[in-house]
Formats: sequence, C-alpha cells, structure tokens
Amino acid sequence: MTVHFIGAGPGAADLITVRGRDLLARCPVCLYAGSIVPPEMLAWCHPDARLVDTAPMSLDEIEAEYRRAHEADEDVARLHSGDLSVWSAVAEQMRRLDRLGISYTLTPGVPSFAAAAAALGRELTIPGEAQSLVLTRVSGRASPMPEKETLAAFGQTGATLAIHLAIHALSKVVAELQPLYGADCPVAIVAHASWPSETILRGTLGTIEARLAQTPIERTAIIFVGQGLASGNFPESALYNAEYQRRFRGRDTL
Repeated sequence: MTVHFIGAGPGAADLITVRGRDLLARCPVCLYAGSIVPPEMLAWCHPDARLVDTAPMSLDEIEAEYRRAHEADEDVARLHSGDLSVWSAVAEQMRRLDRLGISYTLTPGVPSFAAAAAALGRELTIPGEAQSLVLTRVSGRASPMPEKETLAAFGQTGATLAIHLAIHALSKVVAELQPLYGADCPVAIVAHASWPSETILRGTLGTIEARLAQTPIERTAIIFVGQGLASGNFPESALYNAEYQRRFRGRDTL
C-alpha cells in the first residue's frame, strides 16, 4: 500500500500532470483538499473510488484515513492544490507516514505562480531587467514567517516577488515595498489562475490598493511586484543570437 501525494495544479482540471491523472484513475481511495481543489478534478478518479474531503479534517483524522487504507491494503491518492514543494503541508504528513512505516510517493504539479504568469502573458525573468523570482508570503494564523524572511529583506534585492497568501495584507505589502521599489513599480494581482473565476488586476505600488478596493478579492491570489512585469524595452538574450555558438547549435560561428 502506498500514499501518492499529487500536486493537482492551479485549478483547471486539465492542468494536472499525466502521471497525476493516471494515479487518480487507479487508486481506490482519494483524499482531496476540497476547499481549494475544484470538483472537476475528481472526474479523473476511478468511478468506484472512495472520496474523502479533507477540508474539515484535522491532521489526526487524516492520519486515521491513512491507517484505515493501510489496513485494507488500498493505495491512496492524496490530492493537493498547486505543487507539493511549497505551502502544501505535505511535510508533516510524510513525517507521520514515516513513523507508521507507510510508503509514499510525490508527483509534482503545475505551481500557481506559473499559471498566474501565464494568465498575465508574462515571462517573469526578463533579460537585463529581472533574473530572480522570490516566492514568499506574509505571516498568517496557520504559520508565522521566520524572523529574517521579511518583504523588506527580499525587496532589498530588487528581484521580482511572487507573494502568496497575502491579499488580506496588501496595505502591508505596499508599505514595506514602496520605499524600495518606488510608487511606479508595476504590480499585478492574479486570483484563481486557470479557474473560470480568474481575475487579474494591474497597477503600481502607488495605485494597486485603490484598484483592489474597486474589485475586491478575498483569497487564492498572488501579488506580483517587480520592474520586469511591465518591461518591453529589454535586450534580447544571447540564446538565439546567430553569433552565439553553443553545443546544440551544430554550426560554425559566423
């Protein structure tokens, strides 16, 4: 018996990986985060699969489901939103499975920031403008931020920031970053990327609070901040330059 942790992707049912879809189709049990995984995703599950919504459950109750499936020798598809590598609460579940001697696998999913960038129609790394992307968040009830991981500290680098789980703290984001990036720095908010309810707000650090007040967004949003978000006058990279010789080009330099 194995627990298969699966990143469901950002929302759209067809953005799950092929591996994740196939695991859902063959596992007799599926535990899914019903508060953030769209119900359409469950269409990939076997018709006779036992579906368990973990949204109202505690970690102890989720562990009990793993124990039950283990005793019945039933593989479990554990469906999480986005990708498993960030803010998924998978680590604490794996630790418990290790204690129980239950095996598990991890199948990555399309991360929400990638879906949001696609919705914006932007590459987040722009030649000569931005070559670093910081994935971060602000402190919340579920988990506080480490003392040194602050928006101000990350903002000192000038990197593009993808700030998750922070739409409720937009005023704090603006207050901490405006002195570092400037009031005219581009900002984009993407809510429910790839969902039918997808919403995009664009502005600057000086205007984005007013934009949000006009179009309220309560949750499941990413706040992007960085000069590269609106840059159009940037140099082309050398990657496809005719004079740039590389291993795979297979031709003489000009």
